[in-house]
Amino acid sequence: MTETLRLSKRVTEQFNCSRREAELLIEGGWVMVDGVVVEEPQFMVLAQEITLHPDANVDPVEPTTLLLHKPAGLDAAGALQLIGPESHITDDPARIRMLKKHFQRLNPVLALEAEASGLLVFTQDYRVTRKLIDDAYKTEQEFIVEVSGSIAPDGLKRLNHGLVFDGMTLPPIKVSWQNETRLRFALKTPRPGQITHMCRSVGLNVLGMKRIRIGRIPMAGLQPGQWRYLPHHERF
Repeated sequence: MTETLRLSKRVTEQFNCSRREAELLIEGGWVMVDGVVVEEPQFMVLAQEITLHPDANVDPVEPTTLLLHKPAGLDAAGALQLIGPESHITDDPARIRMLKKHFQRLNPVLALEAEASGLLVFTQDYRVTRKLIDDAYKTEQEFIVEVSGSIAPDGLKRLNHGLVFDGMTLPPIKVSWQNETRLRFALKTPRPGQITHMCRSVGLNVLGMKRIRIGRIPMAGLQPGQWRYLPHHERF
């Protein structure tokens, strides 16, 4: 072989498949060039050895959803920069083969304030996006809020129901003490600044805020800056 060819063309010729099938094999991480996985159909090859993984198939790569423990101080764009192979947790229970395509066109869902830390969802799956947006009004989110100051005598009762934010009476939510300086909030469709405003309304200053659960999906096991896949069997 004396001239370079696109890897997809080489796979088509060598394994007697269509161009589309070749692209799916490559994008699926099933093709190796001199023993190294290459996921770009346009990769140029000359005389290298091209091999297929024994389990190779032409199924399209399924859209993925990633769960990130966002550190405080980052917006969604900054948090997205943290996602990569090096920040993937060890022993991810999803057991999904990591592919470069998983990191393309990721969209954040259910925004988290920049000052807050905790669970942030990035997805390629329109079904997950639609589910979380359309059902936001009935999807409970759980926050742990670090506070200082002295709460008003009826403060906990008012946090659960009776406060106003942006001119509107807030619906009943669940607020309880975890310890002397931490409150647990469980609420639906929190708006930016809402929890901070609620705490200030009863004499408390917010020192830190962490989202630890969205619906049935907890953040358990993720350290700041780490991410994992959402397995196909888990649902928000």
